[in-house]
Amino acid sequence: MSDTSGKGGLLRSSAVVSVMTLLSRVLGMIRDMVVASYFGSGAAADAFFIAFKIPNFLRRLFAEGAFAQAFVPVLSEYRAKRSLTEVKLLVDRTAGMLGLILTGITAVGVLASPYVVMLFAPGFHDDPAKMQLAGELLRITFPYLLLISLTAFTSGVLNTYGHFAVPGFTPVLLNVCMITSAVFLTPYFDQPIMALAWGVFIAGFAQLAFQLPYVAKLGLLPRPRVKVGDQGVRRIMLLMVPALFGVSVSQINLLLDTVLASFLQTGSVSWLYYADRLSELPLGAFGIAIGTVILPSLSRQHAGEDPKAFSNTLNWALRMVLLVGIPAALALGILAEPLIASLFFYGAMSEEAVVQSANALEAYSLGVLAFMLIKVLAPGFFARQDLKTPVRVAIICMIANMALNLMLIWPLQHVGLALATSLSSMLNAGLLFWGLYKTGVFRFTPGWGAFLLRLAGGCAAMAAVVWWLNAPSVEWFAWGWQQRALQLGLLVVAGLGAFAAGLVVLGLRPRHLRH
Repeated sequence: MSDTSGKGGLLRSSAVVSVMTLLSRVLGMIRDMVVASYFGSGAAADAFFIAFKIPNFLRRLFAEGAFAQAFVPVLSEYRAKRSLTEVKLLVDRTAGMLGLILTGITAVGVLASPYVVMLFAPGFHDDPAKMQLAGELLRITFPYLLLISLTAFTSGVLNTYGHFAVPGFTPVLLNVCMITSAVFLTPYFDQPIMALAWGVFIAGFAQLAFQLPYVAKLGLLPRPRVKVGDQGVRRIMLLMVPALFGVSVSQINLLLDTVLASFLQTGSVSWLYYADRLSELPLGAFGIAIGTVILPSLSRQHAGEDPKAFSNTLNWALRMVLLVGIPAALALGILAEPLIASLFFYGAMSEEAVVQSANALEAYSLGVLAFMLIKVLAPGFFARQDLKTPVRVAIICMIANMALNLMLIWPLQHVGLALATSLSSMLNAGLLFWGLYKTGVFRFTPGWGAFLLRLAGGCAAMAAVVWWLNAPSVEWFAWGWQQRALQLGLLVVAGLGAFAAGLVVLGLRPRHLRH
């Protein structure tokens, strides 16, 4: 396969994952609009966001982070060099070991939920009612970790065999279940927020059940078996331990933000949550998609000892991320308040909560590009099973994040936490890139200068148009939802149009995106 056809295939696969993930993120925004309308940013919302964030954080470590980065390279190697019987045996034994470990973790999490809440949100200790509610919610949401991690396992199998659409669509089911639960189950609970927790629980079963038939079509439906000494399973587990740090530093940083935010005024956890959700939109819709698609390719190229193709794949991935990440970060920063107001300023959501969430979003927007870069740089290490560098970078960045948190939380409150996360993520992305470059794994291909010039021109055009068309904040609060939606739609379309026009005028063509 030529480089051009290879990158074209990656582009098509990335587009499939991006479209599916964008659908999920749009439904996620609708979900958060429903949550904001029903529960606002009060004590009950804070309690739920903690109970949801804990298994969700662990999910990102096991599912999108450590497990995916450890399992896919080993499975890709087995697929390339071994028989289907040996691949099936690896799948069965990995499923058995993963299920056993996660069942134990889940049991501990459910039984010790009040202590887990105290660990992740120590600031709740001063509010016993909020602490108790968060513990009750966590008992319901914690099993989601087991179910979604097994779903991530089946996603890894499907991705390795080039089936990206089904894993890309699966997160939609979480949003559907949570929206349905909030709308229809809320009246049946003394504590209405309980409906959301049960929505998370139901979603875990729905997502796993959705993927199993597609894995069965590959002949790889797992029959869990536990064999501690299996060579492939041992390699996966050894890779997972450092990968917990190497690929998930940004999530660890976000969780540390939540711990510290629990000491701040009521609403701080919710303000960070709403801002984080918007900042993750480009990450989920594109950054994770690119990282998901290139990992199997990088693993095969490393197994096939093709360093030039490996470097070319990273070049292509970085250009794609910059093409989306830079304008997305600019747009989130410029339109923070209009976006928060348009999406969440309904029902129980107050004007003050919109302003505070928008301030956090402006800080998060500075790190959007770094969040996305980490998702495509980390696979460059894990595909080669290089563990030491990401772990070293992770430790450095976690220390930097905590130091920045402590320096910025007092003058800037919750905004300081968001800013610290962005700054430490920039450091993380920079160190990962330098690690690939200095070892010769990554080398710039021709055309970077022209690409960056075109990108700068497109971004400048977009920023100018959005600044010119945007209305003062007071008008966004005064408008009804129809006017806000119309104005936001106008800004998005005009901004995208200006960005695309700037790229085209400066010479960017579709063929440049395939090379």
